[in-house]
Amino acid sequence: MKKRSVLIAGHPTSVSLEPEFWEAVKELAEERGMSINSLIGEIDVGRTGNLSSAIRVHVLTSLRARLITREG
Repeated sequence: MKKRSVLIAGHPTSVSLEPEFWEAVKELAEERGMSINSLIGEIDVGRTGNLSSAIRVHVLTSLRARLITREG
């Protein structure tokens, strides 16, 4: 587990994720031409529970969509 500080809407917070999820978040942000903080900010706006869990779900959903696009 790796804890990092991020800025969400100008407010600092810390998020704990496994290194593999941090790498996936970085890749998704780069693909969209945005910063990790911006991507996490978007995830934060739509979440209903824990931020770390919301980030993991976002990564999983994004990777699933990628697979469906490649297979379809």
